[in-house]
Amino acid sequence: MAIDPNHPFFRPLWVRILTVAAPAAWAGFELYNGATMWAAAFAAAAAYAFYALFLRARSD
Repeated sequence: MAIDPNHPFFRPLWVRILTVAAPAAWAGFELYNGATMWAAAFAAAAAYAFYALFLRARSD
């Protein structure tokens, strides 16, 4: 995976939330400006980060 949920950097909850929220917010910004392709790309990045950091089983 491109994002390793077991890396110590992602241990704090606020880091995981910010890793998902930042590209999601940017996707909203791009969508607001009419750049649907960039919005889709950043939304996909946010969805992938959400899957990797919150839905995928962590093996500690």
